[in-house]
Amino acid sequence: MPATAILRRLYATKVPSEALAARTSSTPLAVRERRQRRRGVRRPIQPGKSDSLPAGTTPTEHARFRRLNAQGTLGSQTSAPTEKEWLDMLNERRQRLRGFRTHKVPVTTAEGTTTWEERTHIVGQPVYLPNVVFRMVPNQVKPGEQYNPYEATFRVPPSITKTDIRSYLHAVYGVATTYIRTDNYISALYRTRVGFVRRANKTYKRAVVGLVEPFYYPQLKEFMTREEQEAREQSLEDQHHKTVLDVMRKTEMLRMTKTEVTWKPEWKWRGTTDIKRSNILRLVAEKRAKREGIVEGHVQAWREARAKGEKIEVGKGGA
Repeated sequence: MPATAILRRLYATKVPSEALAARTSSTPLAVRERRQRRRGVRRPIQPGKSDSLPAGTTPTEHARFRRLNAQGTLGSQTSAPTEKEWLDMLNERRQRLRGFRTHKVPVTTAEGTTTWEERTHIVGQPVYLPNVVFRMVPNQVKPGEQYNPYEATFRVPPSITKTDIRSYLHAVYGVATTYIRTDNYISALYRTRVGFVRRANKTYKRAVVGLVEPFYYPQLKEFMTREEQEAREQSLEDQHHKTVLDVMRKTEMLRMTKTEVTWKPEWKWRGTTDIKRSNILRLVAEKRAKREGIVEGHVQAWREARAKGEKIEVGKGGA
């Protein structure tokens, strides 16, 4: 059995700036603030920028390299690798395929001589057809920032680990990853007849994955032409009846907010006018005019009573 060759694709040249910016933006805020305090930097990192060093390492990796180099763990001064070479070895180890082991076995040739060949066998537990769902969602883009194609966001079950995510993407789709950030979203408690429960659709784990090759989320509205956007809106209308749901929602809002009069079943929503700021200001002005009219009526009644010499008592009679 010949030795199994495992091919990996790493960055052959300099890492793209978009990938470095994505790695920095996905770093937890507490970690970024701690790095800035250690470096004596007060101003936060601007969107689209990276805190990586010229060799491509993060401040944490740079500090680790300097510590190992000072301890002599990397070798002597002549044989120690550079920071860039050390980073390449570190990334290769991070992206290695788990569950495989290579060892040498003796093989007897036809001439009777014995040679040693490398064999690769599986030491992990193979999993066939895992019963999990990897739901891909668009990346979170803050206002004023651009979509970064060197990141992908997934919603996975809470039991999935980073190793599972890396192995799943590589085995099923052949996607190489550089880093994985995960955070758990726990559902709130909802009251039921028998107590409190958590909803399964509100509990999930979000995984932000760094990509070697750029990838844009399909059917993003920001990258569509006007014709494509109109076709998408029409498709949503045909499949989900978006306009009908909007009208039903506005009708229910009208029924719940109009509390001055009794709701009648024969009332209908007329028109598709949105609830705009102008309509809200108009309703406020109408209520204010009605209130001022009532006050003006009381004041006029008091003036007439005072002109006749009558005693005015607040809360009684015409007052």
